[in-house]
Amino acid sequence: MTVYGQKPRARDLGIPFVGATGKFNAITDVKGVEVGYSTIISGEGKNIREKGPVRTGVTAIFPRGKNNNPVFANWYSLNGNGEMTGTTWITESGFLETPIMITNSNSVGIVRDAVLKWFIKTGWHKENFWFSYPVVAETYDGFLNDIYGFHVKEEHAYEALNTAKSGAIQEGNVGGGTGMMCLGFKGGTGTASRIVKIGDSTYTVGVLVQSNFGARQNFKIAGVPVGRELKDTMDYVFKKAPSYRQAGDGSIIVVVATDAPLLPHQLKRIAARVPLGVGIVGGNGENGSGDIFIAFSTANPAAFQRVKLAKIDELPNDAMNPLFEATVQSVEEAIINAMVAAETMEGINGNKAYGLPHNLVIDILKKYNRIK
Repeated sequence: MTVYGQKPRARDLGIPFVGATGKFNAITDVKGVEVGYSTIISGEGKNIREKGPVRTGVTAIFPRGKNNNPVFANWYSLNGNGEMTGTTWITESGFLETPIMITNSNSVGIVRDAVLKWFIKTGWHKENFWFSYPVVAETYDGFLNDIYGFHVKEEHAYEALNTAKSGAIQEGNVGGGTGMMCLGFKGGTGTASRIVKIGDSTYTVGVLVQSNFGARQNFKIAGVPVGRELKDTMDYVFKKAPSYRQAGDGSIIVVVATDAPLLPHQLKRIAARVPLGVGIVGGNGENGSGDIFIAFSTANPAAFQRVKLAKIDELPNDAMNPLFEATVQSVEEAIINAMVAAETMEGINGNKAYGLPHNLVIDILKKYNRIK
């Protein structure tokens, strides 16, 4: 589904994918999930610390909308050169009790603190005594953004939280993905979903990615070596870049949502399939990459209890294969959607990441007989 005014998506270019999508082909196809952004873009030219240029932001994902009703969850790391706060308690308790926030590497702390203050402002916790461990993840945008200027403020986290909504959501240079780069081109925020039938029941798997990883030489679309075909085309422009940077450095955060009734150990299995989707497009979990993934289930709305016995539904492990497949497919498409939507961006010191050249990609896919 293409919404009026929305940027082109991968399927609009004719890129072939497997699997049936939800209405919006987005993480918000999972009922209750809401997504909000704060996008911060200002200035140009030479990097003057604390002044800019600024190319960054914040993304917020609510599993059950703005209702404090924890969901079963778990997480997985392909390569841990990154951060996702709050995961220790998720492993221990099996529950995600907060929204998921994604921002840049140097803004995790302020976003985490802002979430706690937002809880107080909105009365998120009904009890007088409570404690909480906000989940905040990051990828590095310091090649385009004045990352040491610390431009993300509390109000930006509040904006992402307060504007979260269901339905069609923006992709590309938005939210935490604003200043990100991916597989040799401009990256950012992307999303996708799949609908699966298991027995007599229909379930949805939705994915949101903040995509900032990978080397161009490994970039593939629909099995076609697009990165190698475009190896001398629209390369990154680094007028000032650290000498230690290696091809493939970067990160990807992936959030997987489903309405299938899965328990925490099963959601670990879902999160552990995310790397298969990342690998399809060319990610290898490089040393310099923070590849961290979290999965949650919106089923079992009465699962979180402090005193009463909880009665829950559980999908058998033997029935999970369609969900594994849906996860891999959704991750692959969400990454490509992020790149298709992302536009060329010039940041600090004239550093530049070019948007994926749609027409050239179509020509290459035709050359390999992947589209007509």
